[in-house]
Amino acid sequence: MELTAHEAWVKIRASAQGVLPEQTYRTWLASTTALSLSDDTLVVSAPTKFAVEWVEDKYGTLLRDIAERELGARLRLRFEHQGGEERIEFPQITEPFPGEPGHVLAPDSAARGVRPAVALLNERYTFDRFVIGRSNELAAAASDRVAAAPATTYNPLFIWGGTGLGKTHLMHAIGNTILERRPDRQIAYVPSEQFTNEMIDAIKTGQTALFRERYRRIDILLVDDVHFIANKEGTQEEFFHTFNALYDAKKQIVITSDRAPQEIPGLQERLVSRFEWGLVTDIQPPDLETRSAILRKKADEDAIEIEDDVIEYVARNRRTSVRQLEGALIKLLAFSSLSRREISLKMAQDALGPEVVHPEDEPLEVSPEEVRARTASSWGVSVEALMSKRRNRTITVPRRVAMYLIKTNLDLPYSDIGHLFGGRNHSTVIYSVNKVEAEMASDPGLRTRIGQLQQELFRS
Repeated sequence: MELTAHEAWVKIRASAQGVLPEQTYRTWLASTTALSLSDDTLVVSAPTKFAVEWVEDKYGTLLRDIAERELGARLRLRFEHQGGEERIEFPQITEPFPGEPGHVLAPDSAARGVRPAVALLNERYTFDRFVIGRSNELAAAASDRVAAAPATTYNPLFIWGGTGLGKTHLMHAIGNTILERRPDRQIAYVPSEQFTNEMIDAIKTGQTALFRERYRRIDILLVDDVHFIANKEGTQEEFFHTFNALYDAKKQIVITSDRAPQEIPGLQERLVSRFEWGLVTDIQPPDLETRSAILRKKADEDAIEIEDDVIEYVARNRRTSVRQLEGALIKLLAFSSLSRREISLKMAQDALGPEVVHPEDEPLEVSPEEVRARTASSWGVSVEALMSKRRNRTITVPRRVAMYLIKTNLDLPYSDIGHLFGGRNHSTVIYSVNKVEAEMASDPGLRTRIGQLQQELFRS
């Protein structure tokens, strides 16, 4: 009996669930549905355009192989987005400007006799203005997922990284997206310092019960810069109970910090544990290509004519944060206006100073064999062990890390990578790469170790 499109996709998806890390499956495949099956083509719907591109790029080959194995025929898989404007594209990372008008949320709560927590969202910070690159793609994807289905996948979502990299932008984007789709949702955005000050005021005025009610009756809690509650025992105690109340009520919690939970000094262990219940992901400084894309996006949005050589010059000389990039662009505009000169490479050099050469932006010629050897050495095993059939963890971890580094930095075909490791098939390599990505998301120690090795090998 011939299968329907739904039945075929259910079989493929079930088989993929046994191969992919559970977190990867939940994020990218659990919400997909079959649309049609005709001739040799199965059309599958994904919830966002970003998801369509990601699934096709990362898992398309694996899913086609599974389809052939499960259905006995080679199928073409085509992924489509069917949902209007719900998407993540290549936007702009920015942080909110102090005092800029935001969006006051939870307006109807006063009618129910509950004074809402102060919750301002900046309407400029949406997903379609966020530039996605390798340094932030997991954080962006997870944020999109949380906005699409609050409290069902990643709860809490903990995003950490340096100043000016886009953490607050993603947090506001989550709130804005949920508010657009569900205006009835009660959303509170609060910097942790404000949470502390409100709690102190509540104690002083004898309104601690009202303070608790305000925060525990909401649907979405967005807490910015949670590291500021470190060493504040009373605030941590109150936040602990607020967290528990919201989590038990299946309410979404999103938290940002300048470092991973276990790296925040003075943070209670029980809070560290709860922050790690969901997904912990970081945002790193953008690479050269992402910095260039951010500058180009900003220039286009503001109708500023800037040549590519100026964009590249600024991107090479402003490296630490998106805020720094925006500051450089503002300085160029001011310099151009005051000196009455058109923006050019020479003017940019005069305005921003001499060019700084950063060799780490230039990829080195590194062979896959060298990556394999350096990874083996870093983990204290032999290259022969990585190529062997041995499957104990002391071998599988560096083997997967080497595959991951080769794929992400050299972009070799999966089958070629498999030949480097004892003739393994491409499905094994795909699983290994995805496994490392998932473990890096939840294990900051592994992520740091791989990052250091990658810097030594590729200076990037």
